Amino acid sequence: MTTKETIQRYFDALKQKKNWESFFADDIVFTSYTSPIRQLNGRETCIQATKRFYSMIVEMSVRELIVGRDKACALTHYELQPPTGASPFQSDVAEIFSVSNDKIESFGIYFDTAPYPK
Repeated sequence: MTTKETIQRYFDALKQKKNWESFFADDIVFTSYTSPIRQLNGRETCIQATKRFYSMIVEMSVRELIVGRDKACALTHYELQPPTGASPFQSDVAEIFSVSNDKIESFGIYFDTAPYPK
């Protein structure tokens, strides 16, 4: 698979809410560049850190996907429903990936926290 195909299939799985975690390498590094910057290492740690966010997705779309060899940047739009019953909200995210052997080895996100419930 190419980097583009890997990332597209990852987002397809995320939309379907199944098997998205299968795209993460065992030694994946996940970084949230939203202050304070937080870095997590390892597949299980990454899955646990992203599972809550992914469970809130009502709809998502990839607005743009920029790919170069083993790196990709996705500009994504999410419509989210908090589990607390708070009003749905929207979030635009820049997601940066490194891919090797059809697996996501690193995954970084940039987003504005203002729309998120406090």
